[in-house]
Amino acid sequence: MDTPTEPLDASFDLVARQDATEQAVEVLRGDVDDVKSRLDRVSRAARPALDGGAAPSLEVKGFVEGYLRRGRETELKSLNGAVPAEGGYAVPQEIDALIATRLKAISPIRSIAQVVQTGSAGYRKLITTGGTASGWVSETAGRPETATPSFSEIAPPSGELYANPAASQAMLDDAIFDVQSWLADEIAMEFARAEGAAFVNGSGTNQPKGFLAAPATAQDDAARDFGTLQYLASGDAGGLGSVVELVLIDLVHALKAGHRQGASWVMNSTTLAEVRKLKTTDGAFLWQPGLTDGQPDRLLGYPVVEAEDMPDVAANACPIAFGNFRAGYLIAERSATAILRDPFTNKPFVHFYATKRIGGQVLDSDAIKLLKIAA
Repeated sequence: MDTPTEPLDASFDLVARQDATEQAVEVLRGDVDDVKSRLDRVSRAARPALDGGAAPSLEVKGFVEGYLRRGRETELKSLNGAVPAEGGYAVPQEIDALIATRLKAISPIRSIAQVVQTGSAGYRKLITTGGTASGWVSETAGRPETATPSFSEIAPPSGELYANPAASQAMLDDAIFDVQSWLADEIAMEFARAEGAAFVNGSGTNQPKGFLAAPATAQDDAARDFGTLQYLASGDAGGLGSVVELVLIDLVHALKAGHRQGASWVMNSTTLAEVRKLKTTDGAFLWQPGLTDGQPDRLLGYPVVEAEDMPDVAANACPIAFGNFRAGYLIAERSATAILRDPFTNKPFVHFYATKRIGGQVLDSDAIKLLKIAA
């Protein structure tokens, strides 16, 4: 009699499947236990050892001490822009197109003097040195001849300012800023500095003659020759002296009343620092700061102009001038600054040849007074 085998085969298959499932579950349990142990290790490493356990790593300890407790930033990176090989080559450089420059001391004499534009190099100006005389007579008395005005000729010595800087054509093409305009501005600033210095101290040889280069004497307006300035002594052979405030008052009133309208003081900043400390006998400062923005500071009621080309306080120097410079000093300009662009003379350089013809001289010697450091 045959024995049935189908039910027996089915039971064997079910047992095999159950064994495979149990093995898979064991594998999963092992993986879970491994993950749990890793998480525990990470958790213990992130906390300070409070119970005498294993100390955290140096990196974790530095993070906790530096950032969490003290707020100090800790950056862990490999690339930086400070070292070219570590990333600096990748950081582009940026240059400001606005170029800063050192401030030049430009004398402001042009702003207070008389400026004329001339059409030729031989500029001349006539000035009367004595007015027409007059007299009183009776109805029937004779009329004798009166004196007629006399003239003096003013011919301001002149010279030619020039500058001839050069730049390569490649520089003009590749620079991030307009080199040509920048050079033009630099030339204009230099010309202003040079002419301002000449208006004060110029020798008159191939340049304007400064007002301090004019002859000076202690004689008053009625006694001295035309073209010679008057000076007053400070009373101290080496400095301003103890009575300089009185001398300054005398200097103001040595100027004719008509010239005092529009007169100003001229001195450099070093002398100005000394003058600002002067006081009257009752303790008040002679110096009066401007009351509103844009208004000049005043000394004895007259504006003060700072001209750095004026000399410092020293023996026999004239550090302070007072006068109506619009009536007292003449500036004659032949033309404005001319710039010639020359790319041919010195290849591959492009020259910017700039010229300016200008002259200057004392016009009315009665309109400017000087303070001289002398006993």
